[in-house]
Formats: sequence, C-alpha cells, structure tokens
Amino acid sequence: MARTTIRISDQLLAEVKKKAAESGRTIATVIEDALRESFLRQKQRPKTPAFPVYRPKRPGLQPGVDLDDTAGLLELMDSVDSRRR
Repeated sequence: MARTTIRISDQLLAEVKKKAAESGRTIATVIEDALRESFLRQKQRPKTPAFPVYRPKRPGLQPGVDLDDTAGLLELMDSVDSRRR
C-alpha cells in the first residue's frame, strides 16, 4: 500500500475524523471508501449528449434532395424558408 500526502480543508478533515470515530474505522479507510464511491458513481452516470440530438423517424434524405446538386439544394432551402414566413 502506498503512502501519500494530501491537502484538504480543516472542515473536511474534521468531518473525516468524526466519520472515522463513529464507524470505528481509520481516517485512511474513510477517505479510501469515499474515493471508491465517488469513482463508482462517475462510472455509473449515463453519458448524455451535450445537446439534444434529433433522430428522424425515417432516416435518410427527403425525396428530391440531391447532395451533389448545390443549386438545387439552395433552391430547396429558399423554398422552405419562404414557406415558414
């Protein structure tokens, strides 16, 4: 088992000492258990996207959309914009 030195606030150390005394464990054991629990919670936390992801019901391009036809795409986007106004 390795030894190390850490810096923690006086208030946190007092809480750790109190917890150790109440539970009959050592300060090192209380800190180890707290670290293990923290790491376990982080692993179990579901990965959520940073922003909402749109998932269409039918994936793929809409009928009439040709990604190789730039002029056609611009016309299509302009027509969609004009319908929204």
